[in-house]
Amino acid sequence: MRVKTVLTLFLLIAGVPLAADGPALQRRDSDELKQKIAAINARGAAPASGSMRTTVTEQEVNAYLAFEAVPSLPQGVVEPSVSILDGNRVTGRAVVDLDRVRQERNPVNLLDPVRYLRGRLMVKATGFVRASNGVARFELESADVAGVPIPKFVLQQIVGYYSRSQERPAGISLDDPFTMPAGIKTLEIDTGRAVIVQ
Repeated sequence: MRVKTVLTLFLLIAGVPLAADGPALQRRDSDELKQKIAAINARGAAPASGSMRTTVTEQEVNAYLAFEAVPSLPQGVVEPSVSILDGNRVTGRAVVDLDRVRQERNPVNLLDPVRYLRGRLMVKATGFVRASNGVARFELESADVAGVPIPKFVLQQIVGYYSRSQERPAGISLDDPFTMPAGIKTLEIDTGRAVIVQ
């Protein structure tokens, strides 16, 4: 799995997300991340020789999402962004077409919250990224749709729908750990940046 695919998966796992207030996104930041991704992939393909650390900034990730990732995002997911917080926490947000999720599920129970998902709304999730020994896991802290808190199972319905593939017909489970690509051993996450350790 390529690193840019993992970035997209990371956003989906993190709640899929963007357009936060902050500095204007610049193409040079996106280009910088592209170069880092190429170096990470090259390093992963080479025989291991010591540890290498690559710092990725929140600004670079959001610029990459704005300028490069659009073609690889699922149809119905737009304006993704990420906030890298302290203590291994991240927030992901995106405008998501919730009608697709509701129609796929076709809820009949009046108490099913998915029944009330309508239109294109901002979906946001915050949680902890735990990564070590080449494996990462996302632990959800909170999620909301247009500012209204939602339970984990509703977020799972959204993430599952938009992450479906031939290999994973039910999509990604929020609880499943995933193997990091390119020989990445761990991630160190702190305010505004993440350090990728290979």
